[in-house]
Amino acid sequence: MKVIFAGPSLPDAASLCGASIVVHPPAVQGDILRAILDGASVIGLIDGNFEYTAPVWHKEILYGLAEGVSIFGSSSMGALRAAECQTFGMVGIGEVYQRYSTGETVDDSDVALVHAPAELGYAPLSIPMVNLLVTLEHLVAAGRVPREQLDELKSVAERIFYKERTWESIATAARLHNPAFEAFFEEVRASFIDIKRADALALIHAVANAVGQRSETKPSWVFHSTSMWKSLSP
Repeated sequence: MKVIFAGPSLPDAASLCGASIVVHPPAVQGDILRAILDGASVIGLIDGNFEYTAPVWHKEILYGLAEGVSIFGSSSMGALRAAECQTFGMVGIGEVYQRYSTGETVDDSDVALVHAPAELGYAPLSIPMVNLLVTLEHLVAAGRVPREQLDELKSVAERIFYKERTWESIATAARLHNPAFEAFFEEVRASFIDIKRADALALIHAVANAVGQRSETKPSWVFHSTSMWKSLSP
């Protein structure tokens, strides 16, 4: 069984995956473990909840890897956990993962956003910082925005709390910081790159092409069943 946890990074995951992959909402603590106990052989973690509930626990990922489950991560919570658990065999996919893996990005909130519930298609209500960064860097590489303006706008956007980071709030703060931003701000918005979605699509491809059975090869490390683990696991 192949399982993916997705939400605002890829709202249409179910229609893209088809019948061969089971799609669950954003994961919380215990969901990865539950999928493992239910027989999952391949797990793709894209989105996860964290603010009002306990987030995905590293220990449940390690348990799955020790049991031979292939676990992939990208885009959001998945990229964070993949960067943190790559030494143990979790596979990171995409640009966002690479940024956390190399330390280019360190703030967890750079992938966070406010969004509508599943019933409304997880519609985004704020702008993830990582998407804005990739967009700005693309414009600089194409010679459409000077590096100095990228650094200034990046600094402005980073000072906005992730829940309040909308196009409107960024524009207001940018104009106050430097009136010259007005000339290219709409170009930034029109050139917006949703790198989280792109990475999520790459993860679906990886999961779809992964071997659909657990590995019998034991990892080089030992999973320790601590007292805390025993108290929380079935």
